[in-house]
Amino acid sequence: MNIICDEYGQGAAEYILLFGGVIVVAVAVLMIYNGYFNSGAGNTAATDIPKVRTSV
Repeated sequence: MNIICDEYGQGAAEYILLFGGVIVVAVAVLMIYNGYFNSGAGNTAATDIPKVRTSV
């Protein structure tokens, strides 16, 4: 019955689940915004900054 009351590994398991969830969310966000990062990553600032300056 001591196995049922043993909670020594509970904190570690919760951290593993927490970090796993964060990693899943990060990968999902990177997959969603993959087109933005890959489409002319070098020219993004060159095309976006003048547009922002003229609109302000």
